[in-house]
Amino acid sequence: MMPTQDNSPRALLDFYLEAGVDALVGEDPIDHFAQADTPPVAVRPATPSPGALSPPVIRQSPALAPAAPQAPDEAALAARQAAAAATTLDALREAMEKFDGCALKATASRLVFADGNPTARVMLVGEAPGRDEDIEGTAFAGRAGRLLDLMLGSIGLDRTSAYLANVVPWRPPGNRAPTPQETAICLPFIKRQIELANPDILVCLGKPAMQALLGIQEPITKARGRWTTYDTGTREIAAITTFHPDFLLASRPQKRFAWRDLLSLKKALAGNG
Repeated sequence: MMPTQDNSPRALLDFYLEAGVDALVGEDPIDHFAQADTPPVAVRPATPSPGALSPPVIRQSPALAPAAPQAPDEAALAARQAAAAATTLDALREAMEKFDGCALKATASRLVFADGNPTARVMLVGEAPGRDEDIEGTAFAGRAGRLLDLMLGSIGLDRTSAYLANVVPWRPPGNRAPTPQETAICLPFIKRQIELANPDILVCLGKPAMQALLGIQEPITKARGRWTTYDTGTREIAAITTFHPDFLLASRPQKRFAWRDLLSLKKALAGNG
């Protein structure tokens, strides 16, 4: 016969005790898979200290912290000091390469210092490099540069007999106009560049260059073609304003006025000869 199965509560409790239910619910865990002669080891979690659950505080080393951007007034002062310390055009270019006070340097591909002959009698200054100048590292490149070459050629000049530069030597993003702060920061460099090149005639190409260097605030349509002077601090240089080649590419009817300005420049060079 098959043994009679006892389903009483007492029998069920006895079964649970034999299975080790008292060990499973004990305060200390027991490894029942360990060898019989190995004493059980109680493992209790360490009680955390009051501040152990707080997130760690990460302090950045002062040496690794990013430098705060230089204030515009401080950057302009640093530019004046760096420009004044340069005694040659090569030294000025090196100082500008090292200068970090203008934010445009971080977005431009390179410094566009100048092009042409630094000993030429004529120096032409525009506002800022464009995309082509930024790529080539040469002042007045691309379509505007080719038009300027034609303009100079019409009065017997070329890049071996003219010196070309910009008020701002770094290209603004998207070819936007430089801000007044950016222009003010870069102004000491172009002024020193003019002083060191020491041309006989300064030609401002466009209204921004005219305003920055000559301080003329009236519309360029009234100011262009009129002779004035630029004071380097050591001598006065004859100066004239005409339209920028970029403007002439978009406003062809104005070319006839630029031609008159070029003829006036040619006459002045002949008179100074």
